[in-house]
Amino acid sequence: QCFSLMIPALLHKMSMRPNVLTIFSKTPVRENMKAFRAYPHSLLLASELAVSLDALPLNEIPAAPELTEEDARDLDALCLAKSHFELKEYDRAAYFLRGCRSQKAYFLYMYSRYLSGEKKKDDETVDSLGPLEKGQVRNEALRELRVELSKKHSAGELDGFALYLYGVVLRKLDLLKEAVEIFVAATHALPLHWGSWLELCNLITNIEMLKSLSLPECWVRDFFMAHMFTELQMIKEALQKYQSLMEAGFAKSTYIISQIAVAYHNIRDIDQALYLFNELREQDPFRIENMDTFSNLLYVRSMKPELSYLAHNLVEIDKYRVETCCVIGNYYSLRSQHEKAALYFQRALKLNPRCLGAWTLMGHEYMEMKNTSAAIQAYRHAIEVNKRDYRAWYGLGQTYEILKMPFYSLYYYRKAHHLRPNDSRMLVALGECYEKLSQQVEAKKCYWRAYSVGDVERMALLKLAKLHEQLNESDDAAQCYIIYIQDIFSCGEQLEHAEVSTALRYLGQYYFKNKLYDEASLCAQRCCDYNDAREEGKALLRQISAVREQGEPSSTDLSLACVFNPLINTTTPVRRASPLDLSSVTP
Repeated sequence: QCFSLMIPALLHKMSMRPNVLTIFSKTPVRENMKAFRAYPHSLLLASELAVSLDALPLNEIPAAPELTEEDARDLDALCLAKSHFELKEYDRAAYFLRGCRSQKAYFLYMYSRYLSGEKKKDDETVDSLGPLEKGQVRNEALRELRVELSKKHSAGELDGFALYLYGVVLRKLDLLKEAVEIFVAATHALPLHWGSWLELCNLITNIEMLKSLSLPECWVRDFFMAHMFTELQMIKEALQKYQSLMEAGFAKSTYIISQIAVAYHNIRDIDQALYLFNELREQDPFRIENMDTFSNLLYVRSMKPELSYLAHNLVEIDKYRVETCCVIGNYYSLRSQHEKAALYFQRALKLNPRCLGAWTLMGHEYMEMKNTSAAIQAYRHAIEVNKRDYRAWYGLGQTYEILKMPFYSLYYYRKAHHLRPNDSRMLVALGECYEKLSQQVEAKKCYWRAYSVGDVERMALLKLAKLHEQLNESDDAAQCYIIYIQDIFSCGEQLEHAEVSTALRYLGQYYFKNKLYDEASLCAQRCCDYNDAREEGKALLRQISAVREQGEPSSTDLSLACVFNPLINTTTPVRRASPLDLSSVTP
């Protein structure tokens, strides 16, 4: 009853703000009077949005919706059934609703039967099988529900909630095309039912498919589009959408703050994402949603004390939540206790077998434990939950790479790259696969592309240089080594000495062979700062001294020094680079 007032009140609040109406089209209140059966996600979203707006005075709070004659006739049975439903006695709830005719009663009747089948499916799953085999057990009620709902749909007797349930049944039966059509119809029938939008989101695979859908013109559509842009890795568009929502009056919405934090997490802007998650916890200290994503950021930054505090805090709030189990799993993983980490991810999957993050993270843990077969199963389950999860595709590529199956790993890396075209890690992995398959031209393109989009791990140029070196393309290799060293020292980063020393060793020999003794001497001196290259540096300095004692001058032929100019006749496009100036650099 409380939520039956929530949507009209939210719409009324928005109507008080002119800037809201410039963006959102107002949905008729009468379409949303069926909130008696509201899906929990719709309730949560509407509540969070309503709290972020100014409170309404008493005389402006909308009245409760009036009951129809059918609703009044079924009211007692409906209240009894709803009590059994909330106690998870789904068969009893369905039994007491079998003769009711109102739309509310029909939805609860069908939904109780669906959840009864889901409960029995979970009960039939043997615990010893573990979460990896859960997908083998089916809900036996699905086919019967589909037949009944199909007849009602053909007769045009399904409302927005019943259409939502019909779409869920079709999705469970892997009839995805039909499910998309039904969910679109559900959003038209009841635009403010967030559950229909979320289910539709899970079925959209690319931006072309999104544009092809005929969606209702409603303010909820803006939230859906922002969420969809985030899922499709279109982060710039997502942030713009969320910014417009905040300017429209939802600046205090914790939901929007959390979604912006997730968007920054997806583009690996860790500092900004951490800042937003910390701000979110200050506003909502008992929040559990999205805290698993927050723990991923703390894990990447190796922030053990903060991750430990977060895990203990969530255990105190609710230790049986999926997010809590994932946070604890991340904590144990950071401590290199991978068996315990995998155990907690398994617990998360027992609570919710469709938890995408838990499947992916469990795959990572199995990889750490060298259990490749279990890792492959976990990653495949993650892809079944969401085909847009690039981490699962990437994990499968890594697993098959360990198994020395480069053709398989190339396929999965390509999938990951398609989902994250500007992620340098995917491109570097692709380059390594092409290199193993002796497709050097493709490998070069991947390494250079990885550098061009912003090399996160700063390995692309190094691998490209080594590939040129193996192919005896000395000018190209030298050019890549020059850019690599300049980029490293310009950022002031202290990376592995072996990598920098490798570049300096090669450049020293390259300059020496081309009789550029000043540059060769400078590289040799820098080599002496590294333990693994010190002896070679000293040896090169002795060679340079011997050559100079013989009176041989340095070369001034610019045709030899092509590393200083744009390369001619090369398959690798490079930037213009000047001679190295390492005199002021201290590694």
